[in-house]
Amino acid sequence: MDESSVTIREVMLRDGLQNIRQFIPTEVKIELFRLIVASGLKDIEITSFVSPGAVPQFRDAPQLAQAILKENPEGAKISALIPNLKGAQNALKSGVRRLSFVMSVSESHNFNNVRRTTAESVEALKKIQDLKKDYPDMILKVGMAVVFGCPFEGKIRPQVTLRFIRQFYHLGCRNISLADTVGFGNPKEVREVSRLCVNEFPDVTFGIHLHNTRGLGLANAFTAYESGIHILDGSIGGLGGCPFAPGASGNTSTEDLVFMFEDMGVRTGVNMDALLKVSRYFKSVKRDVCFTSSILEAGIPIPRGTLTTPSPPLLGP
Repeated sequence: MDESSVTIREVMLRDGLQNIRQFIPTEVKIELFRLIVASGLKDIEITSFVSPGAVPQFRDAPQLAQAILKENPEGAKISALIPNLKGAQNALKSGVRRLSFVMSVSESHNFNNVRRTTAESVEALKKIQDLKKDYPDMILKVGMAVVFGCPFEGKIRPQVTLRFIRQFYHLGCRNISLADTVGFGNPKEVREVSRLCVNEFPDVTFGIHLHNTRGLGLANAFTAYESGIHILDGSIGGLGGCPFAPGASGNTSTEDLVFMFEDMGVRTGVNMDALLKVSRYFKSVKRDVCFTSSILEAGIPIPRGTLTTPSPPLLGP
């Protein structure tokens, strides 16, 4: 694994938009996608194949997926979130081949989020994997929600997470993401869980999805990176949150992640000037959007030059 680089997986178009009640027109989402790709971000989750009644924002998922896939940008990894077999089938029919199956490690959140027990979700995962017979180019990732804490059940013991990963591993899954869905995690917990996962499953590609709900998104991201996880989800402007988890606001901002890693000499492949155009464009079409990115708020630090004469004192004697 190249420790001098990270992959930032952009989830603005899915997680970033799912809490916005006003429907964002499909053509706006397509333009956002184009700007995201132009910034250098290549791993992009574009939508979610869920019931339009549950998340109306994604009622255009098939149309959006088909339009974006026609763009066919070189090197782009285009994925969609799916919660069940029907979602997988609809995504595949729309041309999407990278699927992100989501389930929770907490029974309460899984039932509240996808209306089934964790055992039923694991059975659904098996059926989704069987679709590979008809779609041999399908690539499946398992996203594990509320790994660091559930709004209903509280903290989740690491062994609970590991038990699920062992099940997924036995089923042949080698691409798994850990999610702090409600921002309960802290660096100590992220380090412990990340190292346990990486050490027990060295041939699994792990990613991490961190919310910044309580201001620990960047600290947790850096800890995950140091612990061997080099795929990190980000959402432009810090937009997003889970509509089925109380208090699950605020993803970790892509701009802040890019700035932190690039300033440390860790490559992201992202051009910051181009990245900032995405939020500016979205602000121009939805003026009431509220960003939580520190970089959008404060800007990139720019040295003002060496002082040659003393400045007047700010305070008197």
